[in-house]
Amino acid sequence: MTGFLARRLVNYVLLCLVATFLAFALGSATFSPLGQLQGRNPPPPASVIAAKRAALRLDEPIPARFVAWMGGVVHGDFGSTIDGQPITDELARRIGVSLRLFTLGAAVGIAAGVVLGVVSAIRQYRPSDYAATLFSFLMLSTPTFLVGTLLKFGALRLNELTGTTVLSFTGESSPGLPGGWWAHLGDRLAHLVLPTLAIALAQIALYSRYQRSAMLDVVGSDFLRTAQAKGLTRRRVLFKHGLRTALIPMATLFAFGFGLLITSSVFTERIFGWYGMGDWFVYGVTQNDTNIVATVTLFVAVVVLVSGWLSDVLYAALDPRIRL
Repeated sequence: MTGFLARRLVNYVLLCLVATFLAFALGSATFSPLGQLQGRNPPPPASVIAAKRAALRLDEPIPARFVAWMGGVVHGDFGSTIDGQPITDELARRIGVSLRLFTLGAAVGIAAGVVLGVVSAIRQYRPSDYAATLFSFLMLSTPTFLVGTLLKFGALRLNELTGTTVLSFTGESSPGLPGGWWAHLGDRLAHLVLPTLAIALAQIALYSRYQRSAMLDVVGSDFLRTAQAKGLTRRRVLFKHGLRTALIPMATLFAFGFGLLITSSVFTERIFGWYGMGDWFVYGVTQNDTNIVATVTLFVAVVVLVSGWLSDVLYAALDPRIRL
């Protein structure tokens, strides 16, 4: 099992490097970082443009620039933005924002989605199953930005009816909030409810459909009927043997789903004013900043790498054949 996980880890590291290089190369080939500087009126002196061009190393081949950038990354230096600001100073805060938001949203979505899928499979073709199916199809067909906007309007209406701010929907916290640690914690939780719900609703709908299908494949299997014929209760058979088997094909979906969730963070972060990695990626594209785009791509690739490797660990824990 150790050798299997080690080989998988090496493969993921190579894929991470390839993905980052492709993003760096694409940004370097298409971006025009000197466009804003050259478009000023009056135009800056040629010496200023030449100095900026040299600072950005635009005359070097793209592979050489990538190697130099990765050399700095290895030592914790992600380069500078077009404006000359160190990316490392902003990176930790942005990563913290995204991970706080999406780890909680994904955890809630996965847990609730698995439970809903299992209940739907066990109660197949009953009213609860039809209700879960309707909810899932409705959420899957609704864009993320529309769900977030509707949640914001609902929170605004609730606050108007109660005459106080029950739910906050802009930013991570209220600036200048008085009080101690508990007051600030409650304020942050109030700001976290709506964006977490916006993420979790889509995840619940997605995972419930996959889990329902996986559970239905297991419910009618021979080994469950054999276990029940030996005297085990139906509940024990379903949850000890059936659910464990049904979770095996879901392991990869859980892990990679979280990694890919980060890539779709743009709408959620923009709607609710959480300035994380998704918002930073949009900023980097609009500013023609290759270093920002490459840094965000590297972060997403690492998240997918870690998620994929953890899915292999989970897969091996659930399926004894992998350990052999």
